[in-house]
Amino acid sequence: MKEIKQRSSCPISTSLDVLGDKWTLLILRDMVFAGKSTYGQFLQSAEKMATNILADRLAVLESQGILTKAVADDKKSKFTYRLTEKGIDIVPIIVSLILWGAKHYLTDINPALLEELQTGKDAAIEKYQRLAREKSLA
Repeated sequence: MKEIKQRSSCPISTSLDVLGDKWTLLILRDMVFAGKSTYGQFLQSAEKMATNILADRLAVLESQGILTKAVADDKKSKFTYRLTEKGIDIVPIIVSLILWGAKHYLTDINPALLEELQTGKDAAIEKYQRLAREKSLA
């Protein structure tokens, strides 16, 4: 089990101890908005995460109860990852980061997704949380 050492009891510091790494947030982004759920799918992300980093971040997310890992139905040597309720609670943070980044920097985001998030942030958050729950139950 991957242990995370809390540096303080400050809620921001504690959250950053778990989520403060860019790779962690990109894995979560891919799960929520791209429907990715396997190691191979995560490796195909545009950011080209190294395999050792991906394995480490997935282990941390699992040990922190943010996602679960299960043997894939189609291949016993493959695993699938699903968000837990704790992980689904991170969706509003990811949405806020998307909106902040799109507002202040030139980004490559699907225009339909951006409009959905900008015009109905709360509804979009509820939608993506619902979709993540449905996928977790599948």
